[in-house]
Amino acid sequence: MSSPTKPEPTCLIMSLPDEVVVDIIARVSTRFHPSISAVCRRFRSLVASPELYKARRSLLGCNEHRLYVILQSFGENSEPRVYNLRRKPDGGRRLVLISSLPAMPHEASYVAVGSRIHVFGGFRLYDRKEPRALTIDCRYHTMQPLPTMPKRMIGTPLSHVMEGKIYVFGYTNYYNKVTAVFNTLTQTWEPEMTKPRIELRHVLNGPDGYVNSIVYDGTKETKWETEWMLKFNKWKSVCVSDDVFYSYDCLYNKLKAYDTKLRCWSEVKGVKTLLPGKQSLVWWSRVVNYGGNLIFLYQKRICRIEELWCVEIALERRQDGEIWGKVEWSDVVIVGDFCLIESLVATF
Repeated sequence: MSSPTKPEPTCLIMSLPDEVVVDIIARVSTRFHPSISAVCRRFRSLVASPELYKARRSLLGCNEHRLYVILQSFGENSEPRVYNLRRKPDGGRRLVLISSLPAMPHEASYVAVGSRIHVFGGFRLYDRKEPRALTIDCRYHTMQPLPTMPKRMIGTPLSHVMEGKIYVFGYTNYYNKVTAVFNTLTQTWEPEMTKPRIELRHVLNGPDGYVNSIVYDGTKETKWETEWMLKFNKWKSVCVSDDVFYSYDCLYNKLKAYDTKLRCWSEVKGVKTLLPGKQSLVWWSRVVNYGGNLIFLYQKRICRIEELWCVEIALERRQDGEIWGKVEWSDVVIVGDFCLIESLVATF
């Protein structure tokens, strides 16, 4: 007589109510969400639920920082594409193309606000007239159009986030400087465009309304003025962390810090041996705030092969005021013939 067949074990999580399952998924890193979605239709629906990101992960303090990089190859008719930094099974990191997102406009300006990346200006190879504006939802890797910009800006506009609004600086022609304001809460453009009486250079999100070499001061009749200590420093990319600006100086191969309270520059100690040595290879570099740490991206050419290096640096201000960096990890994240357009960090 044959023995009775043993019943298959029941997966306990399948018997839990949706609210409990969402709480469990909210505690899991977002890099595992695609695998969770593949389990069954129910899990796929819960992972895609706005409740997971808008309420649960925020309330539980489980929000993560995700690095996105815009790259463009040097091939004919190539267009900028969006990549995401992901961890490999062996613990390393790599940049992965987000195939669900289309190519980005040429010469566009990018701003990260929470879980979204806003794209302003630029042009398509087949359409150079439309003053476009787009938004990328980094939670689901989808893209939607925003209301059309009030006016077309030539070249690459400069963007800055402050008090829930994005200020887009640019030129409508070679002489006319304008600022368009986009409200991220109402998803609309302000009705009027201002004409700042300032020199437009790089724009930076910073403390107290710093905008790279431009400083915003709401108490003054003229709201934009120049910060001279910032204006005359040579940089390619800047980010801010704890009221300090960080920039890679490609001329002297130094990672530098600008204290906005003392208004002085200093060198970040402890990372000199890590930085690239040849000036000709580091023009396409970026520094970005990654949850209080720095992400430093730079290109390196070895035997005619272009490598993109990514370094995470933890920061420490010591009692004597010096800022020291500690390398958390360093890795080649992609290899190919390309240029680094932009790097941004989304939080969700």
